[in-house]
Amino acid sequence: MKLKLAVLYFIAGTVSASFFLCIGGRIAQNEDWIRGRSRCDVCRHPLGVRDLIPLVSWILLKGRCRYCKAKISVSCWIFELLLGIGSVLALQVYGPGMESLRWMVLSGLLLGLSAVDLKRYEIPDGFILAGILFWLVTVPFAKEGPADALRQGLLGGVLIAGGMLGTAGLMELLTGRECLGGGDVKLLFMTGLYLGPACGFFSLILSCLSGTVFAAVSGRSKIPFGPFISFAVCVSLLFGRQAVLWYSSFLL
Repeated sequence: MKLKLAVLYFIAGTVSASFFLCIGGRIAQNEDWIRGRSRCDVCRHPLGVRDLIPLVSWILLKGRCRYCKAKISVSCWIFELLLGIGSVLALQVYGPGMESLRWMVLSGLLLGLSAVDLKRYEIPDGFILAGILFWLVTVPFAKEGPADALRQGLLGGVLIAGGMLGTAGLMELLTGRECLGGGDVKLLFMTGLYLGPACGFFSLILSCLSGTVFAAVSGRSKIPFGPFISFAVCVSLLFGRQAVLWYSSFLL
């Protein structure tokens, strides 16, 4: 039964990744994400069901379009695999139920908005609103109780987003350069609802570190911050509590 459940979560995770990547890709290209058809990026031929099976289609097609034989980027396949594995990890951390489902859906949303941010340096408000609404829907099912989950979530969202906004404002005054976009602040608020203050602070540190390392290695002066926030949030939801307990033991 445990193996069957793990397989189910893995498949659901890959489907979630494929779905939200598709939405993000259409928004990034200014296409209708509700009624639009998935198409090859090169020949623009509409893709059928057998072209869109997560993980499987890319392997069977040997990484090429069925119609024009153009190469298909492996990045989507990798993200589908990662979200599938992450969903199984969420199952192990939280067990079957709302908490693991929450991780899977939120991770998919973060993946979709990251796809847009990477191409357009902006985070659509629709993803932020969807994340907030999904949090509100799942609050009544929180293990710690709805009242405590609501209080900790709002505290996390306000403290993390507000603190980062104040810090970015100070840095802009000192340097004369924009350090943080409005979409990033909204994203920090939305994800802070899920993380709470402690794990939210851990996630903020991790996102800043990963973004700084990437900027240093790539040599880019401007990077989209959304993907690094998203990465840090996914990791923090899985391992943040253990990390907070670990570094808190050195302070107490």
